[in-house]
Amino acid sequence: MGWTRRTVVAGGIAAGLARPVSAGVNGAATRDWRALGEAVRAEMAWAWDQYRTRAWGKDEIRPISGGASSFPLKTGHLGLSLIEALDTLWLMGLDSRFADGIAWVKAHADFDVDGEVSVFETSIRLVGGLLSAHLASGDAAVLARARDLADRLLPAFDTPTGFPYRYINLRTRAVRDPATNPAEIGTFLPEWGTLSRLTGDPRYRDVTRRASVALFSRRSKLDLLGTRIDARTGEWLDRRATIGSYADSYYEYLWDSWQLFGNREMRRMYRTCTDAILRHQVVRRDGFLWFRDVDMVTGVALNERQDELSSYYGGLLAQGGDRAVGVAYTEFWATLQDRYGILPEEFDCTTGKPTQVGNALRPELADAAFNLWLLDRSPRWRELAATHFEAMRRWNKAAHGYADLADVTTKRQADHCPGYWWSEQMKYYWLMFSDTPRFDYKRNYLTTEGNVLLGFRR
Repeated sequence: MGWTRRTVVAGGIAAGLARPVSAGVNGAATRDWRALGEAVRAEMAWAWDQYRTRAWGKDEIRPISGGASSFPLKTGHLGLSLIEALDTLWLMGLDSRFADGIAWVKAHADFDVDGEVSVFETSIRLVGGLLSAHLASGDAAVLARARDLADRLLPAFDTPTGFPYRYINLRTRAVRDPATNPAEIGTFLPEWGTLSRLTGDPRYRDVTRRASVALFSRRSKLDLLGTRIDARTGEWLDRRATIGSYADSYYEYLWDSWQLFGNREMRRMYRTCTDAILRHQVVRRDGFLWFRDVDMVTGVALNERQDELSSYYGGLLAQGGDRAVGVAYTEFWATLQDRYGILPEEFDCTTGKPTQVGNALRPELADAAFNLWLLDRSPRWRELAATHFEAMRRWNKAAHGYADLADVTTKRQADHCPGYWWSEQMKYYWLMFSDTPRFDYKRNYLTTEGNVLLGFRR
């Protein structure tokens, strides 16, 4: 890549971060993208075969030891990684593996379990994964599994505010924990609206739309949202406004509900929230741009720590019309990727040092690159994703799959592979590099979990 180096003044972000020269990256014109796509496909097939041999039907493989871990149940397995992988397998043309996965879902996926799950995580990962698998396969039995699971989550929304409780027992429907957050309130409508469209039952769409609108109505006079709120009373419990964890996918799904369904109400809400974020949270310093956390009521700055989950935001801003800001923020994260190879979970711009040195095999920067590339097809974003993939292949690959990093500074691995790895970055890489005929690059929609709800091509 073509890079220049500069030193940032003390007190800003770390000295010596690399900055890209321009979107026209050296070597981009000569890279064999199809071959890189085939490399992604080969890694997916290898990882799936490891999972098939060592953890079939389990939630998550332990890529170092070859064991398994459960999620979202504390004990017991729901087939999380298998379900999350399905539409990626289909897009890659790994058809026999896809067929094996569909057969497992039809024979073994059973959600009548006396166990508690996160409503949010179960929806984006399992309901969303089953919906995309149904849309890829056309199999009605897979859709029935998605509907059964959503029905088990539905009672969580029965609150005075319409905000869901955070946890529910899949069998008894007992709910727990009303201290929720924007992401866990408003990250439902694309999946549940799609379920309403496919089943003809409006309840799924209506209950999740109500939650998103009710949260928006509780914004501050600055049009900002905090990070914790009581689902029973609607009272804010934490006034910290952030674009990162606990809030991130709420903003995504306001835009996405417009993109997928043409919902003008959600577009208006997205614009109001985004304008407020751009007014109160943008920091421009030493040629870089990032977003601070502020008090939602006063706008007073609280910190300048950057949550790795926030690196998705540049792609969303560009989708919503704020391309220059989105590009600048993505390039900020690219400088950190250049420095560490793998992004740290959290980075403090006031000290120039990571405050959390692990990385849970995160896909967010690849997500931003994918969304930017869909908009302008610049080779810059393909190169950024290629760097992301090649670093992952170098440092995250273990004996039986791909592993988290316990420490990005030493590249020490942790014995865990999250379910979203199968659904997100492997799909983003493949779609960016392969030019597959199985995907409509002009008219498509991927959820926050990377599940395709629009864009499959036969």
